[in-house]
Amino acid sequence: MATSIKTATHARAAGSSTEEVTDRVREIITAVRERGDDAVREYSEKFDRWSPPSFILGEEEISAIVSGLPQQVLDDITFVQTQVRNFASAQLATMSELEVETMPGVFLGHRHIPVEAAGSYIPGGRYPLTASAHMTIVTAKVAGVDHVTAATPPIQGEIPPATIAAMHAAGADQILVLGGVQAVAAMAHGTETIRPVNMLAGPGNAFVAEAKRQLFGQVGIDLFAGPTEVLVVADATADPFTVAVDLLSQAEHGPDSPAVLITTDRDLAVQVQDLVEKILVDMPTRDVAGPAWRDHGRIVVADDEDEMWALADAEASEHVQILTADPRQALDRMRNFGALFLGEQTCVSYGDKVIGTNHVLPTMGAARYTGGLWVGKYLKTVTYQEVRDPASSAELGRICGRASRVERFEGHARSGDIRAWRHGGDQVDWIDAVRR
Repeated sequence: MATSIKTATHARAAGSSTEEVTDRVREIITAVRERGDDAVREYSEKFDRWSPPSFILGEEEISAIVSGLPQQVLDDITFVQTQVRNFASAQLATMSELEVETMPGVFLGHRHIPVEAAGSYIPGGRYPLTASAHMTIVTAKVAGVDHVTAATPPIQGEIPPATIAAMHAAGADQILVLGGVQAVAAMAHGTETIRPVNMLAGPGNAFVAEAKRQLFGQVGIDLFAGPTEVLVVADATADPFTVAVDLLSQAEHGPDSPAVLITTDRDLAVQVQDLVEKILVDMPTRDVAGPAWRDHGRIVVADDEDEMWALADAEASEHVQILTADPRQALDRMRNFGALFLGEQTCVSYGDKVIGTNHVLPTMGAARYTGGLWVGKYLKTVTYQEVRDPASSAELGRICGRASRVERFEGHARSGDIRAWRHGGDQVDWIDAVRR
């Protein structure tokens, strides 16, 4: 039986918002829906002390912002977006359209149609998440979305230049310097100046996450997001220093971010616990990573490999880093994860920032039923049907009539009857009665 070297001192964050958050979000969404731009400005002034003449950046403003950045920053943005675009394009290429003949003259098919307009939220706050622009906007554009509205909040009253450059380079059609629930609500409902969207994507704080939850149904969303999670699965071959560093790399996302190690080696577990504390001493983000590790960090020692894999799969973690002798074994041993990172030469931070896979991933156990954001999330897979053969239409009509009457759907049955009568020459009493 597995033993715990370190346990979490706080329970894993609940999947629902507090009543206070829920009520505040509902208030803001209602105000934006009813009062449009006036409400957006009111809440932007209240929460961000931000009230420019327009929340929408013009082309000249964007050009000035981009030109003021170091060339290396721009080159790095281009590199990362190329990786994201290439992988998203490869994913799109796997999504074939379909048409099959299932009976003589009966054709069934499906097509993949992109949503017309998408909204991308790129958080600011503690960290300006430039990479979220790559993940949400580039992927939408590869999918074929016509119009992307992208919003990011001001940071301490200033426009975040690197984030704006990333949004622009990714292909955003409208860029808003606007944060929080008011931004998400404005994109979902539309205002006098902000075009409404069909889908919202991107991470955010508890208020933004709750806003997406409340707006789901009116618009589509990528995921119900919770705190960032990392799970490291390691055996005796893993380097404890690397394990410790990689755990803390994700703990710095927020004070409620779980960082978990599951290993078969007790010595490794003890060394990692000691190293984490040593690294935290002078880590610049220790004020966030420290509480996350203290309250939500865990180290578990499994009795054997089978138990290690079973425990790891039960976590259904957002990010799973495999530091074992044979990391590709995880591809066969695990099914519940947001993304796998195989071997010491890769890491979760690569996925977050540079490698090209999407970093918008399921949290709070959602990996049991969904994957993360990808090009397919922006596509609607829709079906079509066509019957060209009269005999097949007649036969389907007969079966439709019988099947519908079992369920007492007389109207459905009659739609089938009329085709059996028209294309098969069947005698149908109710049709004869109506036509007399």
